[in-house]
Amino acid sequence: MEMEAPNFWDDPQRSQNMMRELKYLKNDIETYNNLSARMEDMETLIEMGYEENDPDLIPEIQEMLDEFQTEFEAIRVKTLLSGEYDADNAIVTLHAGAGGTESCDWASMLYRMYTRWAERKGFDVEVLDYLDGDEAGIKSVTFEVKGENAYGYLKSEKGVHRLVRISPFNAAGKRQTSFVSCDVMPDIEEDIDIEINDDEIRVDTYRSSGAGGQHINKTSSAIRITHLPTGIVVQCQNERSQHMNKDKAMQMLKAKLYLLKQQENAEKLSGIRGEVSEIGWGNQIRSYVMQPYTMVKDHRTNEETGNVDAVMDGSIDSFINAYLKWVALSKKDLLNSL
Repeated sequence: MEMEAPNFWDDPQRSQNMMRELKYLKNDIETYNNLSARMEDMETLIEMGYEENDPDLIPEIQEMLDEFQTEFEAIRVKTLLSGEYDADNAIVTLHAGAGGTESCDWASMLYRMYTRWAERKGFDVEVLDYLDGDEAGIKSVTFEVKGENAYGYLKSEKGVHRLVRISPFNAAGKRQTSFVSCDVMPDIEEDIDIEINDDEIRVDTYRSSGAGGQHINKTSSAIRITHLPTGIVVQCQNERSQHMNKDKAMQMLKAKLYLLKQQENAEKLSGIRGEVSEIGWGNQIRSYVMQPYTMVKDHRTNEETGNVDAVMDGSIDSFINAYLKWVALSKKDLLNSL
């Protein structure tokens, strides 16, 4: 009896993933071809400059070189995205810390920063869960960033982000420090081999809320799932029904548990080297100082810039790239020490 070969196109999810991967590969080839063409153009201009002894071509060549180096660096950094789920979409959750309205406002500023970054990358953003602050800003927001290597890039943002500024909500005009935690996980579409028993979770329903009245459901279709053994909480309110919200929330929970297992394995491995520092949830990763001076500094890589306005407008690639290089070097050092 002959067995019929499986037809991948009969599986909508698999065929969709294959088409997406094909698109990414085509984009990579197109980018390479464009860079090759630019290199040839620069070489031609340089030859013309020498032949005609024309110094006026130097600024044009320099501008072309700067653009070439920027795109080349982006491709080089992309080669560092070799993690199992780096190519997947990313689910980002922001939680305002202690500090009331000030922290909620900081959460809304970070949310804007990430959405502006996503726009620059040509990525799509979909809000999955949203809770307004009592007076202003956002208490918490969960959103999905959809695009090539979204998780690979945004995993650098996981941790606590610290803001120092003169608070617009403080009549005395004093400097205030606020904290927002950022959690990032891949949107793993295939079924993850993580077993979750019914007695390990608590499922709560609540009414959806959003930035506008048109987004508010009148029924309790939003879902909150608490994993009792770990205390992990996931929420979803954006889908069309309670059942779909629960499915999405369970998918998010499995992804978090999978990442937690990976982190535990990494900590065991780092223990071989005798490391005592922990890199995980709850540790401050970056400071954004607006007064008395301007500085954004990543405490893991020491990457910094004085242009806070540009960072808050989505220019965070330098921090993401520095993190990816730092991780790659750390892995290399670990392998050399074994």
